[in-house]
Amino acid sequence: MLGAIIGDIVGSVYEHHNYRAKNFYPLFHSAAFFTDDTVCTIAVADTLLHSKSPAETIREWGRRYWHNGGWGMNFAQWLSADELLPAYNSFGNGAAMRVSPAGFLAKTEAEAVRFSDSVTEVTHSHPEGMKGGAATAAAIFLARGGESAASIRSAISGKYGYDLSPSVDVIRKSYQFDISCQGTVPQALICALEADGFEDAIRNAISIGGDSDTIGAIAGAVAEARFGIPEEIAQRGWSYLPEDMTAVLRELYRRNENV
Repeated sequence: MLGAIIGDIVGSVYEHHNYRAKNFYPLFHSAAFFTDDTVCTIAVADTLLHSKSPAETIREWGRRYWHNGGWGMNFAQWLSADELLPAYNSFGNGAAMRVSPAGFLAKTEAEAVRFSDSVTEVTHSHPEGMKGGAATAAAIFLARGGESAASIRSAISGKYGYDLSPSVDVIRKSYQFDISCQGTVPQALICALEADGFEDAIRNAISIGGDSDTIGAIAGAVAEARFGIPEEIAQRGWSYLPEDMTAVLRELYRRNENV
């Protein structure tokens, strides 16, 4: 889960100023910050750790960090409404960027998908939104279990219909900004599955352009499950988070040790 947060933080400065190469330096730009992607990821973790209402918990955390901004228009309306609104049939990539706790807490792939569905359907109820969240959670679970990149590609492509065959270099040549699950999740998964380490996955994610913080969050979560996170990078990631977020994150890792 910290991998998703690091991907979000690293990508925060490139979302509207894409850098289409892997050689950006330093990894953490001086203006980097955690975005709505991190806020929602923490909310999902809080939901699953404590069996809370997904909608109410996501609203609670979103309102607590409303000033972070970056909310999609429909999500912002849902978040700020006086009453709890029904799901708004979104297929936006917010379904996938926040779902990593489902993959890290699940004991089986089916449970990872069930967790994902429970936290996704409250907003991103469109079939493509549900699929994007489920595919991301499943990929994380499979990577945690030591499955090879080729095996994960095959499993996710077969079950969810995503084309995971292009290389990062091929994607980079023509990829455009896209906030849909179907236009973000496959690319982000490829960035993680083609990588030779955690940092390489993050650099892949930034290098293709597009919605960089969200692509970084998805790729970072899968990369953490595949490789772990180098200690120096992990410590930098922790340093950006306020105490209420670190408390949830530490509890997730304690629980994860027993999964």
